[in-house]
Amino acid sequence: MIRISALQMQTAGTDTAANLARIEKVAHQTADAGASLLVTPELCVTSYGGGRDILDLAEPANGPIINRLGAIARQTGVAIVAGFAEKVDGAIYNSAVYTDGTGTPSIYRKSHLYGDYERGLFSPEMPTTCLFQHRGMTLGMLICYDVEFPENVRRLALAGADMILVPTATPKGSSGTFIAEKMIPVRAFENQIFIAYVNNIGRDGAFDYAGRSVIAAPDGSALASAGLTEELLTVDIAPALYGRSRSENTYLKDLFPA
Repeated sequence: MIRISALQMQTAGTDTAANLARIEKVAHQTADAGASLLVTPELCVTSYGGGRDILDLAEPANGPIINRLGAIARQTGVAIVAGFAEKVDGAIYNSAVYTDGTGTPSIYRKSHLYGDYERGLFSPEMPTTCLFQHRGMTLGMLICYDVEFPENVRRLALAGADMILVPTATPKGSSGTFIAEKMIPVRAFENQIFIAYVNNIGRDGAFDYAGRSVIAAPDGSALASAGLTEELLTVDIAPALYGRSRSENTYLKDLFPA
């Protein structure tokens, strides 16, 4: 079993120092709550709504942003997942990092870019299977729109993921509500895994976010969910409690070979 926290976060726009300070403060709260992992939203360090200003904030995976997040993780004993703009050989990616401050950080780059706004800023990455170990569990990452394609979730589940962490920046509207309340629990159920879907909140640039972050269990239930304000969700992830669900709904085992 692991205990995780998910921060539905109001960013300070492109003020990366303020965003990192907010993550640091919440990491201490997470540690006090006995959690070992803090998941934050899509591009929460460099802002989702900053437009072309984001390009000037992009950094490589060994840059100051990741180094600061690693230092926070070491100081608090809490591993961190955070979204940032990543610069690689002249290309800019919408990326997320997992760092515990000790080993090599795991980087995931968004493969399915949403709309002209994202496609005008970022390069898409080919779909990848980003898996890493955390306290004895196999975790994977996707970013926002990626999770809406069932193939991406199924690929990680077949590769052995126990849980998928999904930093997101879903805007307000009926579709955003549907994704959080209906689609994410179904993705968890149809793959018999946990999914932490962690959204921005408030306004950032031209975007108002839907909030409604959710941590879904293999049986499709919501272990915790947020509303329309900044909120910190903390839950225990105990795979053993879902043995019955996994024995009754053997989708991965029964999947017909392609």
